[in-house]
Amino acid sequence: MQTFVLAGGCFWCLDAAYRALQGVESVVSGYTGGTTPDPDYELVCTGATGHAEAVKITFDPERIPADVILDAFFTMHDPRQLNHQGADRGTQYRSAMFPADDAQRELFEAARTRASDIWDAPIGDAEGTIVTTIEPLGVFYDAEDYHQDFFAKNPTQGYCLAVAAPKVNKVRARFAQFAA
Repeated sequence: MQTFVLAGGCFWCLDAAYRALQGVESVVSGYTGGTTPDPDYELVCTGATGHAEAVKITFDPERIPADVILDAFFTMHDPRQLNHQGADRGTQYRSAMFPADDAQRELFEAARTRASDIWDAPIGDAEGTIVTTIEPLGVFYDAEDYHQDFFAKNPTQGYCLAVAAPKVNKVRARFAQFAA
């Protein structure tokens, strides 16, 4: 098994899209990249903790390649949006990758380069560039229970219908051979 920690906007969307792929064994929504110990949702939403809403994806690389997990990440969110995705705004919604070691860092850098080609945007911090950061993996704090598998538990909720469902469908279409 292999585990990646990724942040790309609201964790509900990433959670739902990754659960739609075969070979993904678990997805945990949580917070990482900040300085406040044991943050909760309300505190993270203030932007004061430095944490990002993130997901910890554990997958079987013999069933789904690491590159597919990473390319799906760059498919399900827009890595050109600095500190937001759609209407969700703040550093807690940043696009970030949190490698556990040097090998993951290399995989993440290669995926970010591929995303630059897919989105026809250079890597950088100017408007229209890939702004996804690669940050050290610190402590990952699990989000509250009601955030886990939110999409499946709340399929008719407005955000799920308007934002999460299209992202899940986009990932299923692009990676159909891995769709669950």
